[in-house]
Amino acid sequence: MKTVRIVKDGETIATVWHAKGYFARLRGLLGRTLQKDGGLLLTPCSAIHTIGMRYAIDAVYLDRNGRVLRIDESLNPGRILPQQRGARRVLELPDGCAKRRAITAGDVLEVVQ
Repeated sequence: MKTVRIVKDGETIATVWHAKGYFARLRGLLGRTLQKDGGLLLTPCSAIHTIGMRYAIDAVYLDRNGRVLRIDESLNPGRILPQQRGARRVLELPDGCAKRRAITAGDVLEVVQ
């Protein structure tokens, strides 16, 4: 799977796998371990679940322009989250990363190839 950088205000906040294909999105993070500054970007995507996961994650919902619509922090395994209207991508990050990187609703995150 290809990796991309996620940039906020000119600073790289994570280098993540980019899951664009059906099977890559279907597998998601199952069986994978996240690095401290890693993650997974699901495109297209507007809803996620943590069924089968072994660790908590943060989920950042982005619109087509990269604007943060919603942040779900510290999602424990076994959860099904509601769809986020207007979301085109979901960025899954290690637990606590959204707070450490000061990501808030309304921020614009850029995806750099």
